[in-house]
Amino acid sequence: MATYMMFGRYTAEGIRDISAARTAKAEDLIKEAGGKIKAGYALLGDVDLVLNVEFKNNEQAMKASVELSKMLGISFTTAPAMEVDDFDKLLG
Repeated sequence: MATYMMFGRYTAEGIRDISAARTAKAEDLIKEAGGKIKAGYALLGDVDLVLNVEFKNNEQAMKASVELSKMLGISFTTAPAMEVDDFDKLLG
């Protein structure tokens, strides 16, 4: 499984429907796409949400990102991530 960071920004419509039930639906969607949420955080600033998610491949990550955006009214930017130790080994 590969790690992906999903950065979310609320739209005007997306912020109206914030609830624990909607969060549970989002978690289910990620699972259905083959992913697993490792951590999630609400933020202040340019980005409203960040999710640390595992997927098998880019296709699963992209599908989940688009489907979440459609379902939640949150614009997601999804990027593959690598732990710093692994990055050092790769380039060191």
